[in-house]
Amino acid sequence: MHNLLWLIPLAPLVGGTLNGLLALAASGREKGPNEKLISLIGCAAPLVSFAVGVQLGLTMRHIAPDERLFQQTLFTWIAAGDVRVDVSYWVDTLSMTMLLVVTGIGSLIHIYSSGYMHGDRGFARFFAYMNLFMFSMLTLVMAKNLPLLFVGWEGVGLCSYLLIGFWYKDLANAAAGKKAFIVNRVGDAAFLIG
Repeated sequence: MHNLLWLIPLAPLVGGTLNGLLALAASGREKGPNEKLISLIGCAAPLVSFAVGVQLGLTMRHIAPDERLFQQTLFTWIAAGDVRVDVSYWVDTLSMTMLLVVTGIGSLIHIYSSGYMHGDRGFARFFAYMNLFMFSMLTLVMAKNLPLLFVGWEGVGLCSYLLIGFWYKDLANAAAGKKAFIVNRVGDAAFLIG
């Protein structure tokens, strides 16, 4: 079961990509894409991640406490001389707790949002951003190395900016999005210094 770690962040990435493509396809039309389809894709993605996480958590319970660690390397991202950075995921008991919180509560937020955003012209775009936020947060929580963790950190910052400034035609929302973007850059600097 631990060889399915890749599926946990991949499901929201696929959901975000599909909803983003549906949003782009409907951008020129008067009527947006089918909200039921968007909701199904948007809500299924974090639920798949949650289901795999629960299964991993149940598997982890039956392992000796000092061996409760799952890891999976997908591919080498950077190879330069002696430096090698892999896209690797790592789940221990602490990251398992965070993984279940992120996917469990995130799934509930997605389900609630499908009703809250009903009728909004940017419905598909919103769910694309939400799924990409989930992908970024899961990458942040499960990353085995600092460069991959930083990719997750940056993704969370970008998606926060996109979600806060979602209704960008309203100047207050646009200003709040800019403020979030600037605060995240300050956090990035502190992250890099640390």
